[in-house]
Amino acid sequence: MLTFALRRLGRFLFVLLVVTAASHLMLELLPGDPVVTILGVGATEEGIAELRARLNLDEPWPVRYLSWLWGLLQGDFGFSYLTQQPVGEALAERLSVTLELVVLSQVVALAIAIPLGIASAYRPGGRFDRFVTSSTFLLLAVPPFVLAVLLSLVFAVQLGWLPATGYVPFTRDPWGNLRSLTLPVVTLAVGALAPYARILRAEMIGTLQEDYISVARAKGMPPWYVLTRHALRPSMFTLITVAGLSVGGLIGGTVIIEQLFGLPGLGNYLLAGIQQRDYIAAQGALVVIVVGYVVVNFLVDVLYSVIDPRVRSRRAAG
Repeated sequence: MLTFALRRLGRFLFVLLVVTAASHLMLELLPGDPVVTILGVGATEEGIAELRARLNLDEPWPVRYLSWLWGLLQGDFGFSYLTQQPVGEALAERLSVTLELVVLSQVVALAIAIPLGIASAYRPGGRFDRFVTSSTFLLLAVPPFVLAVLLSLVFAVQLGWLPATGYVPFTRDPWGNLRSLTLPVVTLAVGALAPYARILRAEMIGTLQEDYISVARAKGMPPWYVLTRHALRPSMFTLITVAGLSVGGLIGGTVIIEQLFGLPGLGNYLLAGIQQRDYIAAQGALVVIVVGYVVVNFLVDVLYSVIDPRVRSRRAAG
């Protein structure tokens, strides 16, 4: 077990190094000069050279990257040269919004998808199964931004039940916080629950054909007990993996949703930094997103191995 954990940790650290370098280099390749953006078109050569030296833009890229990485390891994300606010402080404020959005959407998606997948697998080919299969296929065809516009049009504009934009912190008004996040949470949850339900259905249909399930049924156990206690856990492995990948992707995939609903999250901060050529702020937001994606997938990999010891044995042997 220790050897397995050390090997996974070594790969995890290597991937972190690669993704931080790639994210830093990606923003370096964006068109435009941030110094000219800050000083304006009327800037003098002396002013440009001074600001470039202050931002370390006159150094080679490897030197800038290593300096930036060393600062990250010490918790220093730098300062936004447009707002003069510490980037780490700004990211901490916005990370809570994004995490709340992602966690709530996944809770809603799993709370709906798991019962649907179980019920659909109980009688494959039945009316309810055909209804679930058709409905989830339809949901997969609807892009999230289209669903966001439709939900806003119906529940915010026409009915007036929920706010279309804005965010209320939970500490200030818990009810207002839930109302402000309802539409974006539903938008993300609908996009996630369709693949979750279909994956769990497929896995459970295969599990219900195993011999130990037949033995449990022969003992006279109720169907709900067989489904939830004997068939659900071994059918959850693929769902856990997909859910982990989905959570990691949603950390960065909330850019459009946060923009549409006016949420002050990481995605909105990253987009604003890119548009305003505030590279230090954009780099900080991007590295949090990519590191979050890698961390979530690492945790899912470890959890998958804990749940299924056979996976750990195969990987340790390989």
